[in-house]
Amino acid sequence: MEKKLFTANQLKMLALVLMFFDHFVSVFLPHNEIANLVFRVLGRTAAPVFCFFIAQGFYYTSDLKKYITRLLIFAAISHIPYILAFYPGYFVLGLDFIKATSVIWPLTMGLIALAVIKNEKIHIILRIALVGACCVVSYTANWNYIAVLWVVFFGLFHGNFVRQSLAFCIIGFFYLLIQPFRLYGIFHPIYPQWFQLGIFLALPLLALYTGKQGKKSKFNAWFFYVFYPAHLVLLFLLNHLTPLKDILTEIIGKVN
Repeated sequence: MEKKLFTANQLKMLALVLMFFDHFVSVFLPHNEIANLVFRVLGRTAAPVFCFFIAQGFYYTSDLKKYITRLLIFAAISHIPYILAFYPGYFVLGLDFIKATSVIWPLTMGLIALAVIKNEKIHIILRIALVGACCVVSYTANWNYIAVLWVVFFGLFHGNFVRQSLAFCIIGFFYLLIQPFRLYGIFHPIYPQWFQLGIFLALPLLALYTGKQGKKSKFNAWFFYVFYPAHLVLLFLLNHLTPLKDILTEIIGKVN
């Protein structure tokens, strides 16, 4: 029998660490550097893990409205740090800064979409339309409608990891891989896309989930929310107030 190793808290903490290094190399290293690509491969596991646990939360939360409200608040809080970290030029372009936002927004929309699709009081056609609306309003966000659909199908197939995995792979293949490969190619010299295959590394991690939350505390309850905007602010400060990027560029130049 396969041994389960990780609680929800442990998997989410691992996802945060991988996400941090993913974002760090994205900001400070050229996209076509080997170090960048390695960490980006590993970092691709973070979003699927978060989507999985958003869906888990739907079933275990004692107050769905508070859960959604909390995510909405942190989606708003994370917006400006996300723009500052990754798209600082959007502020120069005026209203263009609304063109992108963080993954917290599609995670929230995914939770709302899951709540809608599970509500049998709403006609099925309207439910599908509302899920589609959640996908549309997430289009410009990081992980966009892909995250929405992952949350929905992780939730719909709750308790059946085989079906969850199949749905995850289908969504990931058709909506995440095909379009970038079509636009950039697998071995684009500036922005190679094969690192996106790292999304599938999330499945072995999730397969080791014990089904238990782990130690409950106020620190754990809020840390996973606060860390996201906080690490984006840190990346912005490191990028604009320190010579770290120039130092790393110089080191890479000497190595190459």
